Amino acid sequence: MTNQQLPMFPLGMVIFPHQIVGLCVFEDRYKQMLHDIESEHRFGTCLIERGSEVGGGDRRTSVGTVVQILGSQRLNDGKTLIMIEGISCFEVATWLDDAPYPRALVSERCCDDVMMESALMKSTESAVRALRSLQSELFADQCLKSNCEMDSDPWVRSWQLCSMTPMSIFDQFKVLSLSNPNDRLRLLVEICCERYGDYERMLAMDLPVAPFD
Repeated sequence: MTNQQLPMFPLGMVIFPHQIVGLCVFEDRYKQMLHDIESEHRFGTCLIERGSEVGGGDRRTSVGTVVQILGSQRLNDGKTLIMIEGISCFEVATWLDDAPYPRALVSERCCDDVMMESALMKSTESAVRALRSLQSELFADQCLKSNCEMDSDPWVRSWQLCSMTPMSIFDQFKVLSLSNPNDRLRLLVEICCERYGDYERMLAMDLPVAPFD
């Protein structure tokens, strides 16, 4: 994908490849976007660095994710619920006019062609599962699974670990921005270790905490 024009839906969240999330579409411009992509069912997302998701005038990151619409449902109030899955990463070359909705010229941002370190994968998976298990003690109502089913493909598995890791939006963007998959896994381990220590101290002191501060 080289300098391809892509409809864009900037969000206040990061979506990783192979992550499935639900969105509610209510602005007229994004309803128009959904109508225009009825055949290909794909658009791009990127993180809003500053500003609001509603109305435009926001500042956006230059790295994002192509997503595929898996299903949609129009509600009686005019809103549309869509289920999307991350497909691949891209880098924005140029932002185009926002009318009738945000669009950009983007180029594919491939992962570095390196061998995935199996030992690093195992240690990262252990760190993520341990963190989710500890987080469930702090937030029992969130029902986080520590033993989630993982894909056998190491590339898919590495992205799944990214979406499973409880972390801030800033850290999510740092992880997404890394092109080397082993560097991403190392950063996940660092985030998990830091977060795990925070959670242990909060449990010991019986302090309230936001899940993604």
